[in-house]
Amino acid sequence: MFDLLKARLTHGYQAIPDPLKVAIHPSFPGLAVILGANEEDFDQAEQLCPTKAIGKFSLDMGKCCFCGECSRRFPDTFVFKPDYRMASSSREGLIIKWDKESQTCTKPVVEANAKLRKHFRRSFALRNVSAAGCNACELELGACSNVNFDMGRYGIEVLASPRHADALILTGPVSANMAFALQQTWEAIPEPKALILCGSCAISGGVFAGSEALNREWLNTMQPALFIPGCPAHPLSILHGIMSLLGRQK
Repeated sequence: MFDLLKARLTHGYQAIPDPLKVAIHPSFPGLAVILGANEEDFDQAEQLCPTKAIGKFSLDMGKCCFCGECSRRFPDTFVFKPDYRMASSSREGLIIKWDKESQTCTKPVVEANAKLRKHFRRSFALRNVSAAGCNACELELGACSNVNFDMGRYGIEVLASPRHADALILTGPVSANMAFALQQTWEAIPEPKALILCGSCAISGGVFAGSEALNREWLNTMQPALFIPGCPAHPLSILHGIMSLLGRQK
């Protein structure tokens, strides 16, 4: 017993004091930024993008798989900054666009949801549905509860039962086999509730978009409260997005 206590003392404090203020490693390919409106670069990048995330002077982070090919081929036009604050409260907000007037690009913004803040200011329970995900976003969501990120300190937790949940956080592109289960899980969550899409696959289908194996019909009729891009989504992106949605993070 004394050996265990001694070992615990040597471990020190493992949790990040404030994960929403920590500096992230510079190798992290986070927030997409457009540096200019070079039409030739955009035309070529649009052809090589595996998920068709690049359009006319725009980059859709909801489709992006963060392969980084555009930034490697055209470093004067595209760059991915080590910034985890990528979530948006609207689908349109994930589309980074070049503004010719200001010579800058847009950024995703999460607007606090007054209704959710009123009901879930102190605690927020999530029910995760992995609808044919590769398990990468699921692992990152699980990491949010580890000793480093410890989202439980903010009253945010992932539960096993939808009956006790306040929101459904979806990971995966939604296969035909999982479409009904996803809808049933959503209906089992009591009101008020929120739908959160985590990862490129959940937001747009990702690299699987257009596959006949997917069934996103029900999902396309919904209005998610939060979109968290990434392939996979980083734990800090998940935390920052949820905290911002609840009005607990500027």
